[in-house]
Order: sequence, then C-alpha cells, then structure tokens
Amino acid sequence: MDKHRSKKSQSTNVRQHSSDLTNGERKQALGQSGVAVWLTGLSGSGKSTLAMAVERALVLEGFFAAVLDGDNLRHGLCGDLGFTVEDRAENIRRVGEVAGLFVDAGAIVLCAFVSPSREVRAQVRSRFSADTFIEVYVSTALSVCESRDPKGLYVRARSGEIGDFTGISAPYEPPNNPELTVNTDGRPLEECVAELMELIRAHQDRWRSA
Repeated sequence: MDKHRSKKSQSTNVRQHSSDLTNGERKQALGQSGVAVWLTGLSGSGKSTLAMAVERALVLEGFFAAVLDGDNLRHGLCGDLGFTVEDRAENIRRVGEVAGLFVDAGAIVLCAFVSPSREVRAQVRSRFSADTFIEVYVSTALSVCESRDPKGLYVRARSGEIGDFTGISAPYEPPNNPELTVNTDGRPLEECVAELMELIRAHQDRWRSA
C-alpha cells in the first residue's frame, strides 16, 4: 500500500502531547475562537483572491488569521503529490491536519482548495468539532472560470495537455449544504469579502455570547 494512503499510522514510539492551556483560556487571551473556513470551488472561481482579501480584512481588525492556499502548499508540504484522485485526497488530508493545528492555536484559517470530492471534504470536516469548521462554496460558473483562466490551465486541459482536470476531464461535486455560497461573477471583490466577513463575525459573536 502507498505509504501516503495508509490509514494506519506508521509512526512508532510517539504520543499525543496536550497543551497546558485550555481552549477557554486561549480564547480569552486571544479574544477570538479558532475556526477553519474552507473555500471550495473550481480553478479560477476566486477562492484564493477572496481568502487573501478576507485575511487582510481580519488582521486589520485585530484578528489572528492566516491563509492556506493550494498552490502555495504544493511548493513545499505537498510538493511530492500529483493530481491523481489518490494524490488529491492525500493533499486535502494533509491540509486538514495543518488547518487543525491552526485552529487549535486559536487562528481563523482560510483554506482555499478546489477539493472536488464531497467525500474527501466530509473527511476533512470530521476532523473538526461542529463549531470550528465553515464550508464556503465559491460557486462561480465553469464558463466564467474558464474565461478568466489565470494560469492557462483550462486551455491546456481542453487541448488534452492536462488530464484529470476538474471541470473539464474530472468531476467537481458542489457542496450540498455549505454554510455560505458566494458567486464572484460580476461582483466587486469588496462585496464578496463583506459577505464572508459577516459570517465569520457571527461565528465569533456566538462563542462570546455562549
């Protein structure tokens, strides 16, 4: 079995270490509650642009926030993976673990990944408690994403140069019940940012009033 896909840990002589801080103490010290905001959608839908803009807005408001971006992580942590179904699943599994560490540290972490499979996204969600995961579907239509084609990938996929490309030669499964759906087509970025910021602020308000 491929070492990346084994569900049984191959690590030995290790144990889980717990923080000396409780979740409550961390929240009170930071003034916020950690949460993973998972942005899924086709390539070119605007996930990364939206995530980066929301990160900036959050930090300028005094929040501890960070972005995990698909391309950026494939330069390092996931640089050994390709784009097969199996490698994509492993890519998302790794990202979910990293996002979990950010959430445990109390951060608002914005994760921008195509993540085309409902099953794989559900597996990521299962790593989090119900109040620390928000799924956002960036629902921009394929025709719009293809007209943008910021990296020239759709042209290459249409020509057959790239196989298993989501939306062209590989399927994308939209979320059934995302916490938020955002369509970036023809809308100012500021409007989309405000929509997502409203959702995140509401999440933060809930733990404060709990």
